[in-house]
Amino acid sequence: MTPFGLKLRELRRRKGVTLTRMATELHVSAAYLSALEHGRRGRPNPGFVMQILGYFDLIWDDAEEMKALARMSNPHVRIDTAGLSPQATELANLLQRRIGTLSAETLQKMLALLTAEEP
Repeated sequence: MTPFGLKLRELRRRKGVTLTRMATELHVSAAYLSALEHGRRGRPNPGFVMQILGYFDLIWDDAEEMKALARMSNPHVRIDTAGLSPQATELANLLQRRIGTLSAETLQKMLALLTAEEP
């Protein structure tokens, strides 16, 4: 599941709407919406994110949060380390091999460390 998919499911359940009903009202298939929630589809395009914002009447900070979650919800990440240091390549390879075995606590620590260094 992606951060966007998790939030989408949370919003949908909070509103008390089924996946099928929401898909119908947004003119997409229930399969697409389900795949988006479960992280089996790539990040949604900006137009669809705007439809979601309108559907849930999200504005200001809530809307910005959803847009940010959509940007960081690509389940098919590729990291190109060409031209970077050997350490960067090693890190990318280790992360690719081990991400599925890391505990929630370790993932949270890594996220905190990496987001603290963002420009």
